Amino acid sequence: MLDPNFVLLYVDSPERSAAFYAKLLDKQPVEASPTFAMFALSSGVMLGLWSRHTVEPAVAGPAPVASGELAFAVGDDDSVRAHHADWAARGMPIAQEPVRLDFGFTFVALDPDGHRLRVFAPGGEG
Repeated sequence: MLDPNFVLLYVDSPERSAAFYAKLLDKQPVEASPTFAMFALSSGVMLGLWSRHTVEPAVAGPAPVASGELAFAVGDDDSVRAHHADWAARGMPIAQEPVRLDFGFTFVALDPDGHRLRVFAPGGEG
């Protein structure tokens, strides 16, 4: 059985997106060029940022609308609140304020290309 171990996001500017994710993840990319950047995450998953202008095969039509998200599980509701406060203070657009949903307490921010970044504490009250 195959397990995904690489996430690729198509971005307008890999340099701008790499700078954003370097600050967000508190790590530098392991690879960077004008058309691509890659981060090695501590989970073992790789995060690639590929220029939507040079991706092969080319993306047809207008720039794709972000339709997925990167999710970050944290230990409790207070950690969700702390990340929300930190990311809002950094000026990151907040698409969803902290809220309790069926799966836990969560909020959603956006990266420079509109990709959704969800922080959540799974389960009930934390």
